[in-house]
Amino acid sequence: MAKADKHPFNVNAFLNTVDGGRTVATYQKNETVYSQGDPADSVFYVQKGKVKVCIVSEQGKEAIVALHESGDFFGEGCLSGQPLRLATVSAMVDSVVTRIDKASITRVLREEPKFSEMFISYLLARNARVEEDLVDQLFNSSEKRLARLLLLMANFGKEGDPQTVIAKVSQETLAEMVGTTRSRVSTFMNKFRKLGFIEYNGDLKVHNSLLNVVLHDNPHLRGRDL
Repeated sequence: MAKADKHPFNVNAFLNTVDGGRTVATYQKNETVYSQGDPADSVFYVQKGKVKVCIVSEQGKEAIVALHESGDFFGEGCLSGQPLRLATVSAMVDSVVTRIDKASITRVLREEPKFSEMFISYLLARNARVEEDLVDQLFNSSEKRLARLLLLMANFGKEGDPQTVIAKVSQETLAEMVGTTRSRVSTFMNKFRKLGFIEYNGDLKVHNSLLNVVLHDNPHLRGRDL
C-alpha cells in the first residue's frame, strides 16, 4: 500500500513552473492591484504581504469586505463568467502578487489534479468563512465580531501554528470590517488589552484566550445544542 504524501503542496514553487500567462509584480503600500469595473480576466495569488478588498457603492460609500495575505487567492470570479471586477484590491503593505490569466489558470486546473484539489479546497473553505461572517453579522455583537476578526487574522483555527502577531492594521479598517465605529473598536481593543487577550504597541499580538469572547454565550453555537 503506497504511503500518503506527507509533504504539503507548494503553491509558490508550482506557480513558478506555469508556462505563459503568468506575471509577478511588487506593489507598494496603498498601490492598486486592480479597480472596481476593470475587466475580470485573471486570478491572483499573494506570495508575500497583505491586500484589502474594497467595494464602493453608487453613493460613494466605501466598505472593506476582505483581507488577503500570503497564501491566498483572489479575483477568481473570472472563472465563473464574471466580466468585470466587483471590487478594488490594493496593497496594505509592500506585497508580491502573482497574476495568472484566465486561459492559463483554466488549463492548469484541468491538467494538474494536485493544484486543482488545493484550489477547490481553498475556495470551499473561504465560502464557509463567508457564511460564518453572515451568521456573525446577524447574531453577534460588534465586540464578538471584532474578537473573531482578530482571531481569523492571526490564523487561529487554520492548519499549522497561529501567527499571533498581526502587522499593523488601523482601527478604521477594523471598524469597516466589523461594521461599527472606530470609537467602539478603540473601546473594545482597550478592554481586550486590559483583560490580557491582546497586546499592541505597533504590531498586534493576539492570545488564544481571546477565544473566550467569541465562544461565551454565542447564540449560533448555542443553537446547535437545541
